[in-house]
Amino acid sequence: MGERRYEGKEHAYSYQKYRVSPLELVEEMLSFLQKWQKTKPFPLALDVGCGSGQGTVLLAPHFLQVVGTDISPAMLEFAQAGDHPPNVSYRQCPAEQLPFEDGTVDLLTSMTAAHWFDRPRFLLEADRVLRPGGCLALISYTMDFELECGDHSGHLNAICQEFYAALRPYRIPHLGTSSLMLYKQMYDSIPYEDKEWHDCLRVRRKMPLASYIHLVETFTSYQALLQKDPQEAQTLSQDITDKLVSTMGVSSPETEVTVVVKYFYLLACKPSTK
Repeated sequence: MGERRYEGKEHAYSYQKYRVSPLELVEEMLSFLQKWQKTKPFPLALDVGCGSGQGTVLLAPHFLQVVGTDISPAMLEFAQAGDHPPNVSYRQCPAEQLPFEDGTVDLLTSMTAAHWFDRPRFLLEADRVLRPGGCLALISYTMDFELECGDHSGHLNAICQEFYAALRPYRIPHLGTSSLMLYKQMYDSIPYEDKEWHDCLRVRRKMPLASYIHLVETFTSYQALLQKDPQEAQTLSQDITDKLVSTMGVSSPETEVTVVVKYFYLLACKPSTK
């Protein structure tokens, strides 16, 4: 069984409200899938570790059925309560025990969650449920988001690095210094001939500076600090906010900035015959 995270309702709420929906990555998945399957809409997509469903719903226009799965009841409660198309549903289950028949899934994706799974067991399970010609798409991002705000960008990112450095001691040990290496190991272990590794796709989103702070606060490292010492966590957030606001020369953290998220991802197609 993989690691269990994001169990609390308050954390699940913040995750739903502030995490970035990876539309550009969904487009990459679909382009890859269309190389092997031509009939659209595709029958079935499975989003494993779907969280509160931000990525799951993005698949809905392209599939007859989309199912999001997660081990966290709190996450699924938010996913089910949110607006979602009628062809989207959710199920609670481990990533390593998916309630689907062999060879039935056209696209199996996990968006910023596969590093929590028992990865060897998950990859075997993915192979089991994927149909021949079905595709696996695993995505995540590095934890060094950047800010763009005119001539202030360089100074702002130096302050952001202070934020990340303060959280580094609270990082979950099994992730190492970067989860990128875990995904690269999964890529190397996938036996499919048709597969691709992509190091960095920059996704930009405009949002208030305060939302960027709240986004970082959804990181498990910040949550670990918050659990250990709530006052220290809140002081850190406020100190970073004050420095960023001062550097920008504005009076309010509601001032808009562009947040740059650096995604990495792997794509793999199960062969039509083994």
